[in-house]
Amino acid sequence: MSDVLEVRALARTFRQADVEIHVLRQVDLSIAPGEIVALLGPSGSGKSTLLQAVGLLEGGFEGSIRIAGEEVARLDSVGRTRVRRDRLGFVYQFHHLLPDFTAVENVVLPQLIHGAETQPAQARAAELLSALGLAQRLGHRPSQLSGGEQQRVAVARALANRPALVLADEPTGNLDEATADIVLAEFLRLVRQEGSAALVATHNERLAQRMDRIVRLHEGRLS
Repeated sequence: MSDVLEVRALARTFRQADVEIHVLRQVDLSIAPGEIVALLGPSGSGKSTLLQAVGLLEGGFEGSIRIAGEEVARLDSVGRTRVRRDRLGFVYQFHHLLPDFTAVENVVLPQLIHGAETQPAQARAAELLSALGLAQRLGHRPSQLSGGEQQRVAVARALANRPALVLADEPTGNLDEATADIVLAEFLRLVRQEGSAALVATHNERLAQRMDRIVRLHEGRLS
């Protein structure tokens, strides 16, 4: 089976006045189906830039990005939207939930956009949220949930459409240490249960050790 993600010679350079800033330098990275990879590096090392490239959220990159066997680096905006919708899930440091929607509605919505019928989408949302310990919180809005609960809803939303690859950018960065440990454990368990692969950016060595493999980004170079 081919890799879920294959990045080759990925580069990103910014220009400020007469100075070139090389944020990514010829990055190569492969992730196998079902593999969870920690992207470790200090703030400013280029982790978020790499995730934005793989997530097709920003242009201006050089190199090749293949997701589930498809070359996606040069797709137009319609093609990029299709890949994000059908093959990718996103978890950010801040949950970005829709404040006027309940927990279950936040997880139903991306499924409806994907083309699911309402009833199966509601069942899928309830299943994921229950697996994350939120069976009693389905009807609560984000303002009625704790920080850890909000981030669990974000995890369920990311997995709602059964993505081939989940991209997580410091997914527990806004949580206290004890809550971060619990949420990360639930995230890893559910990603493995769902059979998705994941690339998780973090600067926390201790949390990174709980994943299948660690790659390190320093001054734009991956090792």
